Amino acid sequence: MLLEVKELVKKYGEGSNEFCAVDHADMNVNEGEICVILGQSGSGKSTLLNIIGGIETADSGSVIIDGTDITRLNQKKLALERRKTIGYIFQFYNLVPNLNVRENIRVCEYLTKKPLELEMLINTLGLKEHQDKFPNQLSGGQQQRCAVARALIKNPRLLLCDEPTGALDYKTSKEMLSLLCEINEKYNTTILIVTHNEKIAELAHRIIRVKDGKITEQSENKNIRTVEEIDW
Repeated sequence: MLLEVKELVKKYGEGSNEFCAVDHADMNVNEGEICVILGQSGSGKSTLLNIIGGIETADSGSVIIDGTDITRLNQKKLALERRKTIGYIFQFYNLVPNLNVRENIRVCEYLTKKPLELEMLINTLGLKEHQDKFPNQLSGGQQQRCAVARALIKNPRLLLCDEPTGALDYKTSKEMLSLLCEINEKYNTTILIVTHNEKIAELAHRIIRVKDGKITEQSENKNIRTVEEIDW
């Protein structure tokens, strides 16, 4: 098992304005799985992902990644653990505007001792002819592929994706999901995808549903489908 979340709690506000964004969440994800976390806007799914990724802190509970409880680490050790283990694909890419595609990817190459090979990633992700372009010269799909390459070059054990198709059109969304499935198969990368799109869950090995900060369901998908097989 690569990821264990135990009794995780995150609250915001004070007094009568206090609300629980993550309410005693428990979940497990095995190495090499694609796990989809489903929930409507405001359900707490992105907060849960951010705590797993070490971007936000929990009020209580634990997040154990490959045997290490990251909630118990100080900031320096947490930063090192994130560099070593976690890749993050944000919904809005967060590319550096004054760096070209190759340079944006290389930003994260230096964060690990065992990066994936840059040229291989650029070729695999269809970025070879775009590698000298800047973000404002790329389509949404090309920017997303650059963001994926930047996250992958670290060779992470765990890849976190926050609404990875939320800002993409239909065709590019399907390409993005096919790419994530390919990454999972090729590198055995464990992938967590946060989304409100029920169809995406059909690709996953494991499905987790979140409502009002609570995990209401956690199940294994016995009928995994490819992107082409899903009736979008």
